[in-house]
Amino acid sequence: MNHKNTTLVSEFFLRGFSSQPEVETLLFPLFLLMYLLTILGNVTIILLIRCDGQLLQTPMYFFLSHLAVADLGFASSIVPKVLQNLLSQRKTISYHGCLAQMFVAIFIGNADSYILASMAYDRYVAICRPLYYSSIMSHKRCLQMVTVSWTITMFHSSIYTFLMSRVEFCDPGEIPQFFCDLYPVLDVSCSDSYIIDVVLMTEGVVEILGPFALIIISYAFIFFTIIKIPSAGAKLKAFSTCGSHICVVVMYFGGISFVYFKPNANVVGHQDTWAAMMYTMVNPMVNPFIYTLRNNEMKAALKRVIRKHFH
Repeated sequence: MNHKNTTLVSEFFLRGFSSQPEVETLLFPLFLLMYLLTILGNVTIILLIRCDGQLLQTPMYFFLSHLAVADLGFASSIVPKVLQNLLSQRKTISYHGCLAQMFVAIFIGNADSYILASMAYDRYVAICRPLYYSSIMSHKRCLQMVTVSWTITMFHSSIYTFLMSRVEFCDPGEIPQFFCDLYPVLDVSCSDSYIIDVVLMTEGVVEILGPFALIIISYAFIFFTIIKIPSAGAKLKAFSTCGSHICVVVMYFGGISFVYFKPNANVVGHQDTWAAMMYTMVNPMVNPFIYTLRNNEMKAALKRVIRKHFH
């Protein structure tokens, strides 16, 4: 617990990159380019799936469109403020702005996890139970899965935002991160954070590790099913259908695990800033390109849409 003066804090100072001022001038054009690519890539996927009737009817691409919405929302809740602060001498965010950013980031960030788990389950059914795929992954079932994904994470985010709104903060409120994340904000708290710590170690762990466990279980079944396929070509095709999703899962959960599940996770260092940058900026940017560049169906759909609208 910090032993500083407890005051009614109206704003926080975001110190994520301020310890390295020599690189700030390089970070603004880099982050701006990354954000523009994030918008371009994810909006392209959303529009492509909505405009192409063949993709829209496929559960995998239905989930992918929701993943693109989540990535776009997640990056947009963080990156514009980062860009503003990189151009400003006073790298601040208002108290209410901090709570709002925390709510949106937790809400949409965790929705990412559940949507990735839904996509893994879809691949499991497609490879392990292909004869029942149409009946199991009906449009109604897909709608239920994404509704649960967004609803659970909104409830989860509301709990944390409410708990953090009851916390008193020290003056000055210097957050050792470039956005309002739970552990960095708790770092400037002057009140007892026992309840939040307990929730983080119980409900929070389940919220993150639950979807990850579902993904691991799904791919364990997929792996054992694929190795039983006699044809080498069929094995390669089955693995290739999962390749893009596995890349995204490893990148996303790798960054989150480093930040939240390392020893002394409540101690925020420089490495946490760069790890957080991976899942808040890099992942939303590269996900659309991973799914489009590695996916022949997406490339074919893009050609169909271009021919339809520009010829």
